[in-house]
Amino acid sequence: MKVISRLVIIGILAGALLAGLLKLVYVATGNKAYVLLYNVDYIPILNRWESTPIVGITFHFVFCIASVVGLYFILRLIHLEKRILPYFLTYTAGSGILYFLTALSDKPPAANDVEAWLYWTLSHAAYSILVAELIIHWLHRQESLPGKTLHTET
Repeated sequence: MKVISRLVIIGILAGALLAGLLKLVYVATGNKAYVLLYNVDYIPILNRWESTPIVGITFHFVFCIASVVGLYFILRLIHLEKRILPYFLTYTAGSGILYFLTALSDKPPAANDVEAWLYWTLSHAAYSILVAELIIHWLHRQESLPGKTLHTET
C-alpha cells in the first residue's frame, strides 16, 4: 500500500508540473497546447460534462496517476522500474503521438500546429523525468543508500 500511495503522490506532483509548464507556455507565448491537457470532448460520456472545468482537471490528474501506477508495475515486471529511459521514452513518445487526438476536437490546438506539438512533447519529457527521478530516489530510496548501487540508465 505504501508503494501505491507514493505512486499516487508522484502522479499528482508530476501532473501539477505538467499543467504548470503548459500554462507557463501559454502565458509566455500564447500557444494553447495546454487546452489539450483538459480536453475531454472526444471521450464518450465525459464529453457530456466537458464544459465543466473540474471534469477536465480531474481527468488530467486521474490519467497522470493511472499512467504512473500502470507504467511502474509494467516496468517492474521486466525489471526496468529503476531506470529513467523507459519512463522518458514511454511518456515522451506516447504524448507526442497522443497529441494528435486534438484532431478529434474543434478546440485548439490544431493537429498540424508544430509549435504546440513541440511544447506538448517537451513538457511531457519534463513530466517523464520527474516521474522517473521521484520513483528512483523516493520510492526506492532504501536501495540507494550507501553500499547499494542503483542503475538509472539502460
